[in-house]
Order: sequence, then C-alpha cells, then structure tokens
Amino acid sequence: MKVTVIDYGLSNLLSVTHAFEHFGAEVEVTGDPAAVLKADALVLPGVGAFRDGMQGLEKLDLVGPLREKAAQGTPILGICLGMQMLFDESEEFGYWTGLGLIHGRVVRIPSAAMDGSRQRVPHIGWEPLYPAGGRINFHGTPLEAVTPGQECYFIHSYEALPAADADRLADTVYGGRRICAAVAHGNVYGTQFHPEKSGPVGLSIIEGYLEMCQRQL
Repeated sequence: MKVTVIDYGLSNLLSVTHAFEHFGAEVEVTGDPAAVLKADALVLPGVGAFRDGMQGLEKLDLVGPLREKAAQGTPILGICLGMQMLFDESEEFGYWTGLGLIHGRVVRIPSAAMDGSRQRVPHIGWEPLYPAGGRINFHGTPLEAVTPGQECYFIHSYEALPAADADRLADTVYGGRRICAAVAHGNVYGTQFHPEKSGPVGLSIIEGYLEMCQRQL
C-alpha cells in the first residue's frame, strides 16, 4: 500500500517514513499539491508552531488539496502539530486559522495543575491513553490494538479542544485533568503524541492506520 507523507518543512520525516516502511508500505514524501490530490492515504506530520505549520502549507498551496481529499473520504492522519492543524483555529502566537477538518480550537496547556501546583509546559513524557468521546475501547479505529492505559510519547505546549465530544478518540491525563490525545472524525484521524516514537504501542497504531486504509481501497 502507498502512503503519501506531506513535507511542508516542519516534519520529522525520517522517523515517520521508517515507521510506515516497517510494515511494508510504499512511502511517498512530497510537498506537491498534484501528488496530494492523487494520494490513496495521507499523513500530515509536524513539529513546531501552528502558525509556521499553516504558513508552510499555504506557501505550497496544500490547504485546498487537503480539504478536498478530506471531503472525498481519503484517510488522513495528523501527528502532533499535524493533528492540531486539523482544527479550525489556534491561539499559539496570536490567532491562526487551521484546516477546519475537525471543529474546535487549540489552546495553551495551563501552567497550573488541578491542585494549584505548577506544572511543566511543554508537557513531555510517556502518558497513558484512555478511550474518550463515549467509547469504552478503541475498536474500529487506528488505535484498535491499544489496550487502555498503555503509554505513548508526548511533547507539546498546546492542546486541542474538539467542539464535539464524539470527535475525541483518546484522552490522557496531565496535572490531574484530561487532555485530548487522539481524534477521529469520519476519515480524519489525529494523534497528539508521536506514534513513530512510542515503541511497540505506537507501531501498532501505524499498522492499524495502514489496515484501515487498505480496507478502503
């Protein structure tokens, strides 16, 4: 199966590419809008600021093709910054418009925990995943092989707030409060954590996404 990984200048492309190739996927890394429009499955990785990510997509004329592919039902997986850019807007370094594929906004993680103590921002480390959005497990999603409570690797200063609770696929807990860890809206998925850096659990999510994409071909 062929997976198209989008290169817009803010991506950890090597580790993402290797994770998909581990399962035999043919990976095309591209910033070409024409290639994105032809893709059977898309991955939008990313590290850095929301503003810079959206400016990178706009500079390459990738915003329209991504929205078009989402409307066509093409599977899309956003990773870390890539997940945040799936949303309507972000408050990082001002107000910035996102892709609008999932309704909601991205806000800074509070500097105080629920008990009032100071907590570190950015949030960095291994944290457990729990079903969210009314789910009791992850069946029927890329996280299907994940057992609730298994941990993945996070590094982020901003968190996504989906407008619809049903779009929350998984949460984690930081500072005593739940943070959105993964989203699912139709054919659009996202992980705030890095599956490609999360060991066997993360690889199972990569494999789960590939299997879902394969079933749709």
